[in-house]
Amino acid sequence: METVTHHGRETAYDVADRGGGGPPICFVHGSGGSRDVWSAQHRLADRNRVVTLDLSGHGDSDDIDARPGYSTLSAYADDVLAVVDATDSRVLVGNSLGGAVVMQLLVERELDLDAAVLVGTGARLGVLEDLLDWLANDFERAIEFLHEPDRLFHDPESDLREESIAQLRETGRAVTRRDFLTCHEFDIRGELSAIDCPVLAAYGEYDRLTPPRYHEYLAEEIDDAWIAGLEDAAHLAMVEQPEAFNAAIDEFLDIVYEYETDTTEE
Repeated sequence: METVTHHGRETAYDVADRGGGGPPICFVHGSGGSRDVWSAQHRLADRNRVVTLDLSGHGDSDDIDARPGYSTLSAYADDVLAVVDATDSRVLVGNSLGGAVVMQLLVERELDLDAAVLVGTGARLGVLEDLLDWLANDFERAIEFLHEPDRLFHDPESDLREESIAQLRETGRAVTRRDFLTCHEFDIRGELSAIDCPVLAAYGEYDRLTPPRYHEYLAEEIDDAWIAGLEDAAHLAMVEQPEAFNAAIDEFLDIVYEYETDTTEE
């Protein structure tokens, strides 16, 4: 584990390096998660260094005192930007809330990236009122709801489900609720045209939290965008179907860097 200090706090991150010569990829987790959710993406380090971080208040990173919504989203964006700067990452991958953080960076910050991948996310991330109520008053019911079929997982192996439940409990109710409230306020639908790097919108075909249509909208509204559907997966497609997800990233980056090479030669 490594850390970077910024804005008076430390953000924890890992770097997986298997000698790949490709540009570093930085992965951003979703609500209640941690960098551990990307463990299967370490296999991509054969081609690209893989950077995974804990947002403030998650995993091994210091927490913040921020109201849910824009203040929290901006603080999380600061976390990612600090790690990107420390690792020279050229590609960002964000899941769910992490996707919102990535989009916020692409729209509001002066960030020079080669590409971004948005998985299980959307330009607007409204949250079911019942879930918000359970997050405030019955955390175990919220966890149960999120692990019903076709939400976080389509049909997970029992160990994946138990690891996910343990992660939410470790993060705790207060931070997880802050995450979901931040998602609930997120709406960047009128600003997607400001994203000027290539984007892959990837989704699990059974995802009921951020359905395929969310990703179709991203692909339609972002000028330079591709879309990839992953079979037999829901919201955490990179966990349920890691081989298919990793292959989609590899294929996307092949297109991006081949295109850049071609245009440079011209």
